[in-house]
Amino acid sequence: MQALLQSLPSSLHLTLLKTSKTYNETQQFHAFSLKTNLINHPGISSRLLSLYVDPDINNLHYARSIFDRIQNPTLVLYNLLLKCYVFNQRSHEALTLFRDLLDGFLLPDNFTLPCVIKGCARLGGVEEGKQIHGLVLKLGFGLDKFVLSSLVSMYAKCGETDSGRRVFDAMDDRDLVSWNCLIDGYVKKGEVEVAMKLFDEMPERDLFSWTCLVDGFSKCGRVDVAREIFDSMQNRNLVSWNAMINGYMKSGDFGSAQELFNDMPIRNLITWNSMISGYELNGRFREALQLFETMLRDDVLPNVATLVSTLSAVSGLASLNKGTCIHSYMFKNGFAVDGVLGTLLIQMYSKCGSIEGALTVFRAISKKKIGHWTAMVVGYGMHGMAEQALDLFNKMCSTGLKPLGITFIGVLNACSHAGLVDDGRQYFDMMINDYDIEPTVEHYGCLVDILCRTGYLEEAKIIIENMPMRPNTVIWMSLLSGARNHGNKDIGEYAAHHMIEVAPETIGCYVVLSNIYAAAGQWDKVSQVREMMKKRGIRKDPGCSSIEHRGVLHEFVVGDKSHAQANELYSKLNEMHKKLKAAGHVPDTTQVLLCIEDEKEKEAELENHSERFAIAFGLINVKAGSPIRILKNLRVCNDCHTVTKLLSGIYNREIIVRDNSRFHRFKDGFCSCKDFW
Repeated sequence: MQALLQSLPSSLHLTLLKTSKTYNETQQFHAFSLKTNLINHPGISSRLLSLYVDPDINNLHYARSIFDRIQNPTLVLYNLLLKCYVFNQRSHEALTLFRDLLDGFLLPDNFTLPCVIKGCARLGGVEEGKQIHGLVLKLGFGLDKFVLSSLVSMYAKCGETDSGRRVFDAMDDRDLVSWNCLIDGYVKKGEVEVAMKLFDEMPERDLFSWTCLVDGFSKCGRVDVAREIFDSMQNRNLVSWNAMINGYMKSGDFGSAQELFNDMPIRNLITWNSMISGYELNGRFREALQLFETMLRDDVLPNVATLVSTLSAVSGLASLNKGTCIHSYMFKNGFAVDGVLGTLLIQMYSKCGSIEGALTVFRAISKKKIGHWTAMVVGYGMHGMAEQALDLFNKMCSTGLKPLGITFIGVLNACSHAGLVDDGRQYFDMMINDYDIEPTVEHYGCLVDILCRTGYLEEAKIIIENMPMRPNTVIWMSLLSGARNHGNKDIGEYAAHHMIEVAPETIGCYVVLSNIYAAAGQWDKVSQVREMMKKRGIRKDPGCSSIEHRGVLHEFVVGDKSHAQANELYSKLNEMHKKLKAAGHVPDTTQVLLCIEDEKEKEAELENHSERFAIAFGLINVKAGSPIRILKNLRVCNDCHTVTKLLSGIYNREIIVRDNSRFHRFKDGFCSCKDFW
């Protein structure tokens, strides 16, 4: 080496050798070594390797290329490269390198072992970790604090807290990392009481120790305990604040979550996402959207997770105006829609009544995945466009994509909403026989719904009785609703009995059973059902229809007189009544499910249904040529369905109504559901 150095410009070479620290300087040193053939000298190659694996430079590619040129790498060099692999989240390659180390008859030391054990932990490779644990004992490192601490961490992260505890208990010198790793392992397994006991035994604690417990108790729903720990913390970090907010949101305590959110000294994107997703998952869609708008005003940039929750909230509200604004924001800010966001946009437009918008998004996605196809199939089915849904499904299959179970749910729902009973049976069999998909309770629910809607109640009853799993509330409600629609009181009572047995708190069950008795004129049994509801504290949800206009949501209930335009609305309702009468409409008073003798009173009851007010508002305020979009919380009754068809023709307006199960697109006196819903 000395002879070589003497033949070179010593000042330049020594400067490069001793002082290279930055990436550019290291590359100069590397290039110089290659040109002068000094790269093959052990001292030079070792220095280069150590520079490239340094976290400030961290060039694993060059580090490995230099390592591979060294004929007999030392344990130190193996250790340097192992650490770099683990640092770069390439633990599998670290374990492969470790195997090479052993094959080269080198013995790992107390630097090597913690590194490869950490790699096992990151991979979830508990079996590999156990093998290395055995090697630890054979090599005499069973008392090394750092090796044992890494084993505790590995077992805890892999969910084997019992093994981790045995290692922990055998340690004479336990560091804070070991305590925290074991506590974290217990928390992740849901064993928060054990974690708390260990926490109480700790000789010292840090912020991680406290935060771990707050997070654990919050996630398991014990927010009262989590709050006590949170309040006891002298210093709180963002993780602890976010954990408490998540806990409150999960338990439905929105007030406490919002209070904490307002009190936070500093927030990050996770904080905003926790609040928005919490509101959305709990059905508080307006609050979710309001918070999203506040977030943008505060110049906080959303990420994909934010937009996932926000688009879902828009879908829940069926607010097309807000949905298009968010879509525009995504486009302007370069969010790609070829993944989950594309699927959610298709769903959003479909649920907001714009199947055209959904189709535009679908067509714009160049590399369509199964989720995009499924969302579009479901959207078509939801809008009563069964033919388009099935055509799209068949086109998807022809591209070579294999449908999933959820895809068939979309197909079966499309058949259900269009009354395609034979097609429904065929696709159900295709799912099992052609694609080897085992039907879930949801698939059986779709098939039962198809049969019940088309009047095959006995066949539906047989399928329910022979299902390989217990029928859920959706299935019993399908049978009950089918019995009401087809006037089968016996099957209705049968379904209601089972429904009450499975979910006695379900309001719809009592309402539909009451409707069956009312339609049959059995008012004594109607009274019995209502008395049962009263005793159980169950109240029927009042009918409510809403319409969005210029960014404001207007809500209407039966006989509404509270709206600012009440006088105009009643004037328009009177006009609508006259035009309907002139068109030959005869009110279907069988839809009045109250014990009223006078036909005029029954007609007045129908005219006061909430969607009539929403339609009147739309006719007054929504400009001609634009669809009137209405969201209704209950199923559209037969008379309102007939009335809306007539009004769409009388006023030459497209009226889109989303009830609690599907969309109805009324235009030119017809409905997209073809009078089947």
